[in-house]
Amino acid sequence: MVIKETYTLSNGVTIPKVAFGTWQIENDDARRCVKQALNIGYTHVDTAAAYENEQGVGQGIKDSNVNREDIFITSKIPAEIKTYEGAVESINKTLEYLDIDQIDLMLIHAPRPWAEMFPPQGNMYYEENAQVWKALEEAYEAGKVKAIGVSNFQIEDIQNIFDNCKIKPMVNQIQVHVGNVPKELIDFCKDNDMVVMAYAPNATGGLINNDEIKKIADKYGVSTPQICIRFDLQLGLIPLPKTVHEEYMKVNADIDFEISDEDMDKLLAI
Repeated sequence: MVIKETYTLSNGVTIPKVAFGTWQIENDDARRCVKQALNIGYTHVDTAAAYENEQGVGQGIKDSNVNREDIFITSKIPAEIKTYEGAVESINKTLEYLDIDQIDLMLIHAPRPWAEMFPPQGNMYYEENAQVWKALEEAYEAGKVKAIGVSNFQIEDIQNIFDNCKIKPMVNQIQVHVGNVPKELIDFCKDNDMVVMAYAPNATGGLINNDEIKKIADKYGVSTPQICIRFDLQLGLIPLPKTVHEEYMKVNADIDFEISDEDMDKLLAI
């Protein structure tokens, strides 16, 4: 099963090729969803302090039939935290809320506070991100986290970290789906030994009624979300499908088919 397969990060840590996403899942519901996803076969769970569901995710992990050492957990420092001290506190809170001894992957959620992200409002927060990164490096060296990275970072944001860090980011989590493939950014990450995680592979439900995608999905006897998840996977990315319905968790995990080069080109052209 593809959901059992892994990539290897630049520091040698293995990371599952598919993650169960928990964005917009309430804390109480996260417990049930994470337990169900893990028992179905997912081994990678993505959360964030900003989702306000880390406690539920941690409880779901404990409720599942899966051993902690067989689960990969990704979380994130909030985009609004841009100080070293704030980042240290955020990492420690995530460990506390998840009730674990070590986070598998910790990311900076965004290079700027969300209110200043689209478009950037002048301050690029280069110096501040370097301070947050320093806190991540120290957590990594202390064994609190197995791997560190960024999320929603563009090339110039990543380059700033390169210019001011001892340890290079191992991951960049960005939005990638049919109709939104930032090739230059993906190539830059891969050229610098960074694995790319792709959130919202179905454009948060926005692709569900796309006739062009559905036509290709029908050809393979799969759903539109399955095609979209497999599309990200075949780009060499880690898709993060999210659902609160157990039946769809199973469907989204059933992606052991291959999209032909011709159909990948058609999807890339949408």
